Amino acid sequence: MEYLHTMVRVADLDAALDFYCTKLGLVEVDRKDSEKGRFTLVFLAAPGNVDEARTRHAPLLELTWNWDPETYEGGRNFGHLAFLVDDIYALCQHLHDHGVIINRPPRDGHMAFVRSPDGISIELLQRGDPLPARQPWSSMENTGVW
Repeated sequence: MEYLHTMVRVADLDAALDFYCTKLGLVEVDRKDSEKGRFTLVFLAAPGNVDEARTRHAPLLELTWNWDPETYEGGRNFGHLAFLVDDIYALCQHLHDHGVIINRPPRDGHMAFVRSPDGISIELLQRGDPLPARQPWSSMENTGVW
């Protein structure tokens, strides 16, 4: 058995791509439009997995956008996506600077949570040992749910 991808449905493909690619830093590696099915599939990979994702078609995040409007609620019942990051403080600052709420700040230098525009919980984990505590993160309160 081998892991291929996680699929999440998105209500607004442009907003989702802005979040996952522009803000979070994932890379689009493939896209499929289905006229008959009236949907678009966009496959994203973490920067460190792009070559592998293009050759093996894994590991990927599959965004499914149905062309006919649908309402997706909850998000949290999905669980979460997890990404290993090189500098959790730098990424959280980048996300914060671009208007993303840091729901669970990286107070411990190891873990943070944010949410996508569709309410999908995203866990960010520091690669290697936790970074030393740093302000403003170490004293920042949680916001909302993740």
